[in-house]
Parts: sequence; structure tokens; C-alpha cells
Amino acid sequence: MAAPRPTLDSVTTINTDGSRPFIYPADVSGVFNIARKISAFLLIALYLSLPWIKIGGFPAVFLDVAQRRFHLFGWTFAAQDMWLTFFLISGLGFSLFFITALLGRIWCGWACPQTVFLDHVYRRIERWIEGNALQRRKLADAPMSAEKITKLVIKHALYIIVSLAITHLFLAYFVSLKELWSMMHEQPTEHWSAFVFVFIAAGILYFNFAWFREQLCIVICPYGRLQSAMIDDHSMIVGYDTRRGEPRGKLGTAGAGDCVDCNRCVHVCPTGIDIRQGLQMECIGCTACIDACNEVMRRIQKPTGLIRYDSQAALAGGKTRWLRPRTMLYGLLLLVGISVASWAVSTLKPANASITRITGAPYIVTEDTVRNQFLVRLLNKRAEATEFVVRVDSPVAVTQTGFEAPVTVGAIAEEVRPLVLRVPRTDYTGAFKFTITVTDVNDSFAITREVEFLGPDARLLKEDEP
Repeated sequence: MAAPRPTLDSVTTINTDGSRPFIYPADVSGVFNIARKISAFLLIALYLSLPWIKIGGFPAVFLDVAQRRFHLFGWTFAAQDMWLTFFLISGLGFSLFFITALLGRIWCGWACPQTVFLDHVYRRIERWIEGNALQRRKLADAPMSAEKITKLVIKHALYIIVSLAITHLFLAYFVSLKELWSMMHEQPTEHWSAFVFVFIAAGILYFNFAWFREQLCIVICPYGRLQSAMIDDHSMIVGYDTRRGEPRGKLGTAGAGDCVDCNRCVHVCPTGIDIRQGLQMECIGCTACIDACNEVMRRIQKPTGLIRYDSQAALAGGKTRWLRPRTMLYGLLLLVGISVASWAVSTLKPANASITRITGAPYIVTEDTVRNQFLVRLLNKRAEATEFVVRVDSPVAVTQTGFEAPVTVGAIAEEVRPLVLRVPRTDYTGAFKFTITVTDVNDSFAITREVEFLGPDARLLKEDEP
């Protein structure tokens, strides 16, 4: 199988006949490679450990969709708090814009789950089973044999096992490890939706990491196409110093630049591009070509940095400007977003309360009173049972039925009870607003809701009196 031939006329992973060549990136060693391995190890360890780490009695990240409770690093959010996701999504967006404007596609090459799992898990398995890039390419081109079949079966079996493990752990973020373990020991029909999800998701992961691979970054992910709108000449990218490297030539060629045209940078690239052609959509900023080129430069006793992490302005002989309108605007928007989000989170209480009017007549008039009926829903976000006090503060004297005594709500539970308010007909002068305050018995927080007491026109009520 021939290696792809990088060209600016088309995407590098498309052959001239329209077919897709399979890429076998060569191994590389160097400072950036070591740093990426450490970063990937930490990220994978974080993904594996979060469902196990308990904070406040719950996993560090537990998105309990069934109970509509979301536990994040000790904070508990109810369904009513979902408005905060606006700050989460917008914050991620502004962070991406700001980081990209400064450091290019560092997310893609260093932290994106696609890159982390592909380069540091699945391709590691492939190298372990099939050998280096040359050996893998020869095996792919070789006719079927007992050795080839054995290696393929072992490799794909490991791919399937890893995909299932990743998917099962992902499910634990939504059902907890304890519930996941229980599901795994029961019949699939007992939890058919989770069973179907796991195997469909594992199948998608297997297809992606076993075959689709870099095509997800190039064909599906829009980030590469959007980078042109987010970066400028002063954004940090992986680039080739044409002033120093050109014209290319073999070592010792008179008048040649430092680039010896060994194509080592192409051989190690996980998307098969030639970085010497400039910034390209397919470049994920993985820095493999930097380590590869530096290794060659050291061998031929020339300065490293022919390919380096730098801005296009610096590569052209200028200076990188860190403070510029783009970075200042993105940074300001990010700072404003963080400030507003911090304030929003600070307003959260360890409980929630909602007041709804009981369906039917909005009010009831009897011989002696005007009556309004409500449903009070108390939600306890704490990991232990809590006693709640419901207090009515009204400008008009009212008689309260319901919540005369503190109400105990269990841990991460809710309680719905009726609240009936009565106003004597003689004291009723028209609709008015009052407040309902919910606190715990220690007054550690207070939730206040303003509600309107409804009734008929007071003049008509007087006319009806005997």
C-alpha cells in the first residue's frame, strides 16, 4: 500500500483516484513526545478515576439523569439549575477561541479524546502487535497467512475489549459504578436500553479507532475549518522555517538550505501532511514533526528548530505579538463569562423550592373566607436528610394550613405537600402579593418566592354579603 503523497491541491488522506490511503505514522522520540505521553496518561487517568473518587458522598462527576441530579466536584445541581449550562457551553466556547488565538490547535494535538485514545491507546496496541511503521505497512500489503490472521485477530480483539471498557466506564458517569456493576451481573433484558447503548457506542468507538481514525478530524470535526477564523499570523502553530530550510537538498549540496528532504516529518505525521507546505487544515498540532526534525538536525550537527512551535510572523522573521485585538477581545469575553458564572454558582442553595397553584379554580370563596391552594415542592440537594421550615409573610392576615411544623426531606430527595391560605372575607380587599420563605432549621440559607393571592373583585364580594 503506497504512502500518501502530500499536496496542497487536495486533502492529504485522499489519493488521486479518490480512495483513502491508510496512514501508518512512524515512531518518534523527543521532548514533545514525552510531554504528550505524560499529558495523555494524566487525562486517561482522570477519565478512569472520576467515577471512583467520592466528594460529598457522590462520585466527583455523576450525571444522574434518571433522578435529574447532577453532581460535579461536590456541587449538586437539580434540573431547575440547568440554566447554568449556558455558562458552561459559552465558557467552553470562549476558552477555545482564546486558547486557539494564542496557541493554535493545542487542544487537538494534546487534549482531544480522539487524539488521546487513538495515539496513546489504540496505536500503542497496533505497534505492540504489528511492529513499527514499515512492518505494519508490509503486513497490510502482504497476502493472508496464519501469522497475519493471528495478529489481526489479536489486535482487533484488544480494540473491542478497550472500546467496551471505555463505553462501560462512560456509562458509569450516568448510573454510578455500583449500579453499573449490578447491571453487568443481571440479564440484559433487565436493562435493555443501557445494554443497547453500550454495544452501539462500543461499536462506534471500534469503527472509529480501528478504521476511520484521522478521517474524523478531517471530515467530521469542523475545528480544522474554523481555525482560519480563530487564528492570525501571531497565533502559535507548528510551522516550518522556509527561510532557513529552502532550497532543500541532500546533505553537502552546495547552496542548499538546512532541510535535507528526508521526509521524516511526513512519515511521523498522524494525518500524513507535509508541514513544509505551510499551515494546513489537517494539522492537529501534535508536534511529532518537531521531534522528528530535531532528531535529524542533531544527527547532521545543525541547529534544531527548523520545524518548531512558533507564529507565522516569527517564522517569517518578525516578532510575535501576544497582545492584539483578537486575544484581548477573547480574553475579555472569557473574563466576563467567568465572573458572571462565578456569581451564578454562588447564588445556588443546597435546596430548591417551587410553588405552583393547584389546578382548578384559582381561588375558592366560602361563607367566611377566600381560599387559595398551592403545591410546595421541596428539593433537598444534600447527602443527608434535612428539616425545612416554610414561612408565609403576608401584608394581609392569613390562616395557613400545611407546613405548620418543619418538614423532613430525605437525602437527595424531594417532598411535595399542599399549602392552603385563607383570608377572612371581612379582611379581603383584593388580590395581593406575599412571599414564601424556605429555610432549614438552622437558617443556613433562605429561598424566597413571591406569590400572588387571587380572589374576586372586593366590591362584588361585598355585594354578595347578606
